[in-house]
Order: sequence, then structure tokens, then C-alpha cells
Amino acid sequence: MLPYHNRLLGDAEVSAMLGEAADLAAMLRFEVALARAEAASGLVGAAPAAAIADRLEHFRPDMARLTQATLRDGVPVPDLVTQMREAIGGEAASTLHFGATTQDVIDTALALKLKPVFTLLEQRFEAVDSILADLIDRFGDRPLMARSRMQAAILIDVGDRLLVWRKALAQLAAALPAVADRLLILSLAGAAGTAEKFGDKIDPVRAAMAEELGLSVPTYVPHTDRDRIADLASFLSRVTGALGKVGLDIALMAQNGIDQIEIAGTGGSSAMPHKRNPILAEVLLTLARYNATQLSGIHQALVHEQERSGSAWTLEWLILPQMIEATAAALLHAASLLGSVERLGDRD
Repeated sequence: MLPYHNRLLGDAEVSAMLGEAADLAAMLRFEVALARAEAASGLVGAAPAAAIADRLEHFRPDMARLTQATLRDGVPVPDLVTQMREAIGGEAASTLHFGATTQDVIDTALALKLKPVFTLLEQRFEAVDSILADLIDRFGDRPLMARSRMQAAILIDVGDRLLVWRKALAQLAAALPAVADRLLILSLAGAAGTAEKFGDKIDPVRAAMAEELGLSVPTYVPHTDRDRIADLASFLSRVTGALGKVGLDIALMAQNGIDQIEIAGTGGSSAMPHKRNPILAEVLLTLARYNATQLSGIHQALVHEQERSGSAWTLEWLILPQMIEATAAALLHAASLLGSVERLGDRD
């Protein structure tokens, strides 16, 4: 994305929540929690587990080396584990990562990164709802020509249209906790999903890890069952779709000759100084169409072959973060757009 598009089409706050520093921190948290849980269950010694936690507290990997290794391995975890073992040294080094596999680390790290993202989305839903409530209070009883199939229909109140927007978003906000619950899970299933190195200790290890990390333990092997990822992507597309409807309605209301809305701070034109373009309304529609397009890619990534996949999993990394960022940006832009409304309703 070009730098001057970052604030228009991206979201710096969410980008940081999903970015390199957050990812590395989450993967380190996984390894520390794993060592502690294994020590509590007697799988590894208490002293090595304590050494892992102590020596990883200020660990920072060689990023140039990690980047080059990821090109070779397709994932960052093998070299990251090697670098951590070099930093830890001694008996504790061989204890690190016992029983886990790369996918356990990366999938759990995703869950940890998503926790603050879900909190942020909830806050932004609330902000948009509050602004819509205020608009209904200010302009709700004003007359508005309804349009059916883009043709004049009957007179309604402004509140009738705004209430449609508000209720659609409220339903999505209400669905967010259930979506989050499905995503905020621990992955600890080992090389082929059988957790073979843990024996009968797997349940207490998982329970202890999940408690430390603030996650839940799934009742299924999450390596190739990616329904939760598709569920999140679908939810994100539904959110941007609802916001895109708001954006399209506003853009149509702002047309010359329709004049059902006035917005402060509209965009200008390089060739036509008289124009007042509803930029954020257009961006909401763009982000809706973007996420709808990306959703098909996530559904392609549902097809994970056998016990573990490389290509399908990598496709998720390419698409899902961008969908999350687009959704967060849409909620932020919606609040800004709706907050800049100065008039709603027909003049006559």
C-alpha cells in the first residue's frame, strides 16, 4: 500500500496489534507458558522451565537471520526456536518447545494477537452506535423521500433509514463475542494432531497453558479444521458490508439534485473546484467490496490436505490480517463520517 493510502485504507492501530513485534511477543509467550505447564505436570524439570521464562524475558531474535530462514522454511518458528535455544543454553535449551509443532505456536500466537483486536472492534462498534443514536435524536423526525430501486417511493422519516443502519450494526456487534470465543483458543496438538509426546499429561498441560494465556481449550484438533477462520472472515465481510451500505446510502443522498445530507470536510477535486466528494462514504463501499472479494480466498484456504497443510495455511496469512485491518478501518471511517453530518433530510 502506498504511504499516503495508509490512513485512507489501513488502520495503524490494528496493524501494530497484528504486526511483527506483537507476533514475536505472542510466540515467546507460547513457549514460556508451554514450559511452565509441562513443569507443573512433571513432563520437564522446574529449573529448566524457570530458566526458559527468565532468559526469554528480554530475548530479541536476529531479524535478518529469521527473515532469511523463513524464506527457506516457509515459517519463522524453526529458526526462532533455534535462536531461543542458543540464548537459553544448558539443559533448558533442549526442554524448550517440547511436544509442540510450528502450527501450534503460530495458531496460538494468532489467538493472542486477536484478543486486543476484538476489544478494539467492540469499542468502535459502540462509538458508531452512539453517533447514530445522536443523529436519530437530532434529525430523526425530519422528512426524507424513500427510494425503492433508486426511484422515489414514499415519504419516510430520517429516523426510519438510520434505524435500519443502526440495527444491522447492532446485530453484528452482538455477534462479536461468539465469534471471538471460537478464535481465542489454544493450539497444542503436536506434529500430526495426536499430541503424541504428552501421553496422558496432555489435558492438564493444555488446561494450564490456556489458563495462563487467557484462552480456551478446543474440543477438536484445530490444525486442519479451519471453520473458525472462515467464520471470522465471514463476520468481517458482513461488518464491512453493513458499513458499505451506510456509505452507499450517504453517497447517494449527497448527490446533486438529491441533497438529503450535508457533510463537513468533504473531499475536493483537482479539476472541478465546485465538487464536494463524499470520500469516506466511497471508502466504506470500497472496503466492503474488498472484504467480500477476499472472503472467497479464505474459503479456498478451508481445504487443508491430510494432517497439516502448507499452502492453505499460508494463504490465510496473506488474506486474514488485511481483512481485519479493513474492517477496523471501516468502523473508524464510519464514526468519522457520521460524526461530520451537519444535516439530514429533504430541504422541502
